Amino acid sequence: MSVIDELLRANEAYAARFTKASLALPPGRKVAIVACMDARLDPARALGLEEGDAHVIRNAGGRVVEALRSLAISQALLGTEAVVIVHHTDCGMLTFTDDGIRQKLRQTRSADADHVAFLPFSDLDQSVRDDIAVYRSSPLVRKDIPVRGFIYDVRTGKLREVEAGQA
Repeated sequence: MSVIDELLRANEAYAARFTKASLALPPGRKVAIVACMDARLDPARALGLEEGDAHVIRNAGGRVVEALRSLAISQALLGTEAVVIVHHTDCGMLTFTDDGIRQKLRQTRSADADHVAFLPFSDLDQSVRDDIAVYRSSPLVRKDIPVRGFIYDVRTGKLREVEAGQA
């Protein structure tokens, strides 16, 4: 059985006991979370969230620039009033450069990715500060709400806040 077939089987069991059809469209806790897609990070479990509590926006590195569209919709149409940014230790984004991945894509897929910013970083704390700065500089998102950044430790499960400071 393929992994996709396993997922579909799991969904059948989930749907058979599903009881959350009455959840409201806006997130109940009025928070949006931007987090890395890393499989070792489960934002809901790490932050004590249930279905319906928050918008969780995930991408490689938890980069805010890729989440601005979703954050704007979350705030303007669905009433979120806080933003949490979560990067993590041992992140794959620390292991490559734009030029390096572009070269790999050319070699392995004959793909020209020169126009793509993959957004790697070399300093974890600075990447969080940079993302807070990207958020604050965007005209698409609210400036009157709390925006805080954290690093999740994949070895302990703990969050550590990164002070925004100057990016």
